[in-house]
Amino acid sequence: MTAAREPAPQGFAMPRPGPPGAGAGTDGETGPADASGPADASGPADASGPADASGPADASGPAGQEPLAPDDTVDLAAEEQALRISQLLDRLDAEFVGLAPVKDRVREIASLLLIDRLRGRYGLTSSRPSLHMCFTGSPGTGKTTVATHMGELLRELGYLRKGQLVSVTRDDLVGQYVGHTAPKTKEVLKRAMGGVLLIDEAYYLYRPENERDYGQESIEILLQFMEAHREDLVVILAGYADRMDTFFRSNPGMASRIAHHIDFPDFTLDELLQIGEQMLEREQYRLSPAARQAFADYVRLRMSQPRFANARSIRNAIDRLRLRQARRLVTGGGLIARGDLMEISAEDVRASRVFRDGGQADRLPDPPNRPSDRADPPPDLPAAGGAHLRPQRIS
Repeated sequence: MTAAREPAPQGFAMPRPGPPGAGAGTDGETGPADASGPADASGPADASGPADASGPADASGPAGQEPLAPDDTVDLAAEEQALRISQLLDRLDAEFVGLAPVKDRVREIASLLLIDRLRGRYGLTSSRPSLHMCFTGSPGTGKTTVATHMGELLRELGYLRKGQLVSVTRDDLVGQYVGHTAPKTKEVLKRAMGGVLLIDEAYYLYRPENERDYGQESIEILLQFMEAHREDLVVILAGYADRMDTFFRSNPGMASRIAHHIDFPDFTLDELLQIGEQMLEREQYRLSPAARQAFADYVRLRMSQPRFANARSIRNAIDRLRLRQARRLVTGGGLIARGDLMEISAEDVRASRVFRDGGQADRLPDPPNRPSDRADPPPDLPAAGGAHLRPQRIS
């Protein structure tokens, strides 16, 4: 969830939307826009200034839609905008594995906003709802990919001008000396205007044990923008559930501005195997029957080990399977057919250190349900004395 931003595996998560001006990038979870990209020329000139005049239309007159008379009726299923939203949500269902509670919540939010726009066309009171959110859960559960999809959805509904995703961490917002934090934070906000700002592991912004830390300054600027530019910016805070709770208790102003809390559950064993199969199929690989059983054993073992990162760990495991398959083919030499280049063998799977460290896993029981906010810390948490824990390498 923290450090690396890696591309989302196709077949597991939504593909990146491509609105004009949206930043394309890689995913810390499953693919945020590159925080280092240039600001969109259509964005506000000054991050501290008002939102661009081309911002979302007022709810009483949505852009491009005719007002309705009091006695008019609307076939919601036939509405062009409703159809486009339905298509987006159907893609979410079809291309995401698992995450049923997340899908349900996204549908609820989309339904609220669609009805809100319809009320506006009838001239009914329809104040803009708060759309700032908090995503909690373990690494690799799709938080960043859903944030990308949310930007596309809000743009389609007219609540965001561009819908681009800007994904950042503490290092992108907080400076190292006096006077450095405000420009850094405002530059990030400038690039996020008209879209979604995802702050990964937002609780690291607040470090009360260090009186010379500048994170609080960044938080105060974020609070001002979240309120003043709520019609042109959606802020999503992401991280472990227990740490986000502590962060909100220490920063009640931030807690009061977050309207939607969505928890991302860990994937089950069956879901992880399905994700793995989809990743392999996309890369035009396949598991032999024996390799399929070996891979299931591998995943069972890996789920019980430290720093397991759900779909991200599956993606890493498949990368190593490809390495071992290539080494086996090159070492063996001789004639090679097309099918040989596609097939992953049980030997490729069981060569992993996971089996050597954990023993053969031919008849392992299914792992217990793991809570989404695990007690073990993420790999980059500082240990006592300021040292950093070194991530365990598992092949």
